[in-house]
Amino acid sequence: MALYIFSDAHLGAHSEAKESEKLSKISQLCELIKKDGDRLIILGDLFDFWFEYKHTVPKEHYQVLFLLSELVRQGIRIDYVSGNHDFWLCDFFETQLKIKVHRDDFETNYGGKRFHFIHGDGLAAADWAYRILKRIFRNKFNIWLYRKLPPDFAFAFARKVSGSSREHSSKRDNGFLPDYRNYAINKLKDGFDVVVIGHLHIPSYEETANGLYINSGDFIEHFSYVKVTDNEITLNNL
Repeated sequence: MALYIFSDAHLGAHSEAKESEKLSKISQLCELIKKDGDRLIILGDLFDFWFEYKHTVPKEHYQVLFLLSELVRQGIRIDYVSGNHDFWLCDFFETQLKIKVHRDDFETNYGGKRFHFIHGDGLAAADWAYRILKRIFRNKFNIWLYRKLPPDFAFAFARKVSGSSREHSSKRDNGFLPDYRNYAINKLKDGFDVVVIGHLHIPSYEETANGLYINSGDFIEHFSYVKVTDNEITLNNL
């Protein structure tokens, strides 16, 4: 059996053709998981924007929700680590899809190895401004206020803001690579065997003296994913 990990599809962010390509690749990955997988970890930013009202969720994502629901029905465990574009996950995934949501980092054992997972937004020392915004965006009162907006307006406004944020991040994240590596190295020194981070959209695989550091890349251009079995850990592309 195998554990699969992927991140950063940013569904809803691109052209119709690119969205179709992303959904096709996610469907291919789900077929691979059905063959030999028993667990899937989504390491954040599956959606470019996700927000739940009491009786409303974004309808444009029903196809990927159906694919995930199929995996759960086949007995595959799914964990969802929220990222910086989908941290407004409420109870829909856990109550309706039976997918466990982790708000920040997440630790687990698999195949005799100890894993540390984190999406990675705000890890870099220079990203202090984002860390302030993160506290504001995740404030329960601010979430309550945003939910008072009509859904059509709230989603359209959020997509515009999300697009600007993504363009800014793409120019800056290459400079964050050393900070992310240092974070992983420190976690490995703390006793973890494998550290997996997303967010940067840059696939990487590094064996260190204390363990393995992987960045899962993205499902936009690289279509990269991690596969873990009892015998090996690989970073792959579809």
